[in-house]
Amino acid sequence: MPLRSTPRVGALGLNRRMRCEASASGEDSTDSKIVNERTAADAHTPREIASPSSGLNIPTMLTLLRVAVIPALVSIYFLPDAWVPSTCAAMFVGAAITDWLDGYLARKWDQSTAFGAFLDPVADKLMVTAALVLLCTKLPTGPATQYPWLLPVSAIVIIAREITVSAIREWAAAAGGDAHKAVAVNSIGKWKTAAQMTAITLLLLLRDSEAVTGPVVAGQLAGAGLLLVATFLTIWSLWVYMSGALKYMK
Repeated sequence: MPLRSTPRVGALGLNRRMRCEASASGEDSTDSKIVNERTAADAHTPREIASPSSGLNIPTMLTLLRVAVIPALVSIYFLPDAWVPSTCAAMFVGAAITDWLDGYLARKWDQSTAFGAFLDPVADKLMVTAALVLLCTKLPTGPATQYPWLLPVSAIVIIAREITVSAIREWAAAAGGDAHKAVAVNSIGKWKTAAQMTAITLLLLLRDSEAVTGPVVAGQLAGAGLLLVATFLTIWSLWVYMSGALKYMK
């Protein structure tokens, strides 16, 4: 009898041991599965944090910096020091560079946001408007003063165009469809922007030039001429926007 009972006990113990090992193995695999799932979930966390829609990104901060430059430009513009014209021109050029840079980085890093798309054209319009108003309050010396109407008329036309085009685009965005496509940015508007940016830079840089030398005269005449070109392109681009949107207005 003792000989027969021993194998039974051994078999029962072996069965229990196998069940325990199987149970432990099942728990370990379940725990391992949970850990793997958590690890996989954590692996996606940095991507969500770096998502373009989460918080402020570098392109948007560059756009905000362009807005922040405006009060500094206004404060410096009326100082009597000799370094003021070159500093104001450098600030304006820097703002123009960030305008290109924030768009480039937003496309390269895939960080385009609705807020950035809204703020970017607003920052551009504010900077150009501020510079034109400042130039109208204190006209550049030299040949530009022979035509005192040039800056005020150009400023009125350019600012009025920006307000009108913004209203048209807002209407087209609400209308959607073909109306929205009809007011897309065109090449005329880009040439207008390039002309007015160059003209404003030259007029800011040569604002208080007392020495009527060849380069100064050439620079001021180039600035005044480019501002006239920008004014013409402003009216032309406005007509293109209006003609494209009018057929969808009821």
